[in-house]
Amino acid sequence: MLPWHHALAIGYAPAWLAENADGIRQDWPRVPLPDNAALLRMSAGLGARVAALLDADTAVPGVTDGFIPPALNSIAAPAMRGGGPMNEADRVLTAGWGHAGKGGAVMPGRGRTVTRDYAPDEAPAAAEAALLGARTLDVFLNDAAYWRNIPEAVWNFTIGGYQVLKKFLSYREQCLTGRVLAPADVRYVRDVARRLAALRLMAPELDANYRACAAAHRPLDAGAEAPGTDATPA
Repeated sequence: MLPWHHALAIGYAPAWLAENADGIRQDWPRVPLPDNAALLRMSAGLGARVAALLDADTAVPGVTDGFIPPALNSIAAPAMRGGGPMNEADRVLTAGWGHAGKGGAVMPGRGRTVTRDYAPDEAPAAAEAALLGARTLDVFLNDAAYWRNIPEAVWNFTIGGYQVLKKFLSYREQCLTGRVLAPADVRYVRDVARRLAALRLMAPELDANYRACAAAHRPLDAGAEAPGTDATPA
């Protein structure tokens, strides 16, 4: 797992993504392999954290359970216009996130969001806002119920070319499922939003790791150990 976790840490570094855009489009991205075991293990440790955040079935302390820091705790909170709890009748998803297309294919819709400034109890620190976005969104289930405070960078987060949260919602419109969202579905959106926010907040660490690995990379065609290299198996 160690080399795969290393590759994952590199692959989620914004600096690497920006510098290797052409290679990614051509399916030949270059992942620098560090020339010493200690750096490789450190990189793989970051990759393991990324893997846990990407796995919705893996609880992540400080993100999905345990003490959750303020930067994440207010993200994607289920809310009602006028206040009060979200009951079963409020969990109907009818904001136009998806509809049936030809052959039963699910087609994404525009849905309904409201982009706004952060409220005082939501505002991230300046360094966090630079990573999460200068503004936030309320994302609606229907006219009354919504997820409060999904930062711009979280809402726009894509994996495989798809907006993660919007894709999830497009398949759960009531006209497609014939049911209201379960409480677990509402929590799932909240938790995924927090996972994506945590990934965005890891960007400085991931970029620093990429730079370190790139500076200490060993070409794969190197035929012998470089002088002074830690040859301990990784």
